Amino acid sequence: MEDIIYMLNPWWEWRNWEDKDSDLRKLRKAKIKWSPPWIKNISLKPFSLNFITGPRQVGKTTGVKILVKKLLSQTVPKAVFYYNCDFISSSKELKKIIDFYLKIKHSNKINISYIILDEVTGVEYWWKIIKGYIDLGVFENDVLIVLGSASFRLRKFAEAFPGRRGYGTTIEVLPLNFREYIQVHGEKPLKSNYIKVKTLFEKYLNTGGFPRSINEDPEFFKDLIFSIERDIAKTGKSPKIFRMILHSILEKAPSPVGYHTIAQEIGISHNTVREYLELMEDLFIVGVAYWKQGNKISFRKEKKIFLRDPYLAKTFSMILGVDTRKDYLYEWIVQEHLYRKYSEIYYWRNSYEIDCLAGNLKIEVEAGKPHRRYPRGVTVIDEEKLPLFLLDL
Repeated sequence: MEDIIYMLNPWWEWRNWEDKDSDLRKLRKAKIKWSPPWIKNISLKPFSLNFITGPRQVGKTTGVKILVKKLLSQTVPKAVFYYNCDFISSSKELKKIIDFYLKIKHSNKINISYIILDEVTGVEYWWKIIKGYIDLGVFENDVLIVLGSASFRLRKFAEAFPGRRGYGTTIEVLPLNFREYIQVHGEKPLKSNYIKVKTLFEKYLNTGGFPRSINEDPEFFKDLIFSIERDIAKTGKSPKIFRMILHSILEKAPSPVGYHTIAQEIGISHNTVREYLELMEDLFIVGVAYWKQGNKISFRKEKKIFLRDPYLAKTFSMILGVDTRKDYLYEWIVQEHLYRKYSEIYYWRNSYEIDCLAGNLKIEVEAGKPHRRYPRGVTVIDEEKLPLFLLDL
């Protein structure tokens, strides 16, 4: 345990620790790199309990390592503690890790410390340890930063800390949207820059918004799939069933689909399908657009299920042997961008279909030129209009 802790906190022993940190070494070698703006939103005022959530491989760990660099210019090395909880599986182990650091903190007479716990949602009952120590006043002069790749679990447990967050905040880190994608490529997201915007959009369709995919890392798809399926297995679910359900979704996209349809196709219960889809939402793999008419929302009707990043869609389509079609890729990108802005996404279907309802917007997405007329108030986005529409969001 002690050896791993020192390996994960090289700044305790080395001035040139950045050369020994694998995350920062990879960042230094990256052709396209940026300092994530969400770092500035982390509360560093004691006492703070911050929650940072987002999918695997999105750059959360690299972001907090950049934060560590900043903190080390303001405090002593052993006031900053980082631990990757992928190395442990129980709350008992987590308690030992925290207790070990607290001894170091007290022996070095450190008043304010910064404790970073990465991928903590993989540890069962982790929140009981943190909550108990907060109640005992152990962290009253500290800043805690808790990271996880499971949104629902982290949000749910964040709610289990009423009055115990101090100045802390909750931050969601997602793959870059298209506007951010243009900016990290050194271009301005302006309509007058349309030719470059269109060129980058074609690239965005392939790379999506993950840091390693943007840098065209040929090994990234393997690491991404492995990390996702490992998280699925950790919950007691089957990666094989996960693939079967995802294959069914990809084959039927972009049409609405029901739990029963998927269940009958692959020979499992509709409740099992629902449980897996909830987990896939939790892990930021898919989003769900429910049917809506006026103020009426149906959670029972067929749903539009979309993958939340183009690279995710391309990668899983490739390994599952499903063609990636522009019609559903365009629709998914619009659904995701609207969902991020409005925190909601729906669709409507009767004699015709409206792909995306969010806020006051009604959007129909066409891969080619519109082939029919739509009612007043419906905005039709085709291939040429799509990049500029995303810039306006």
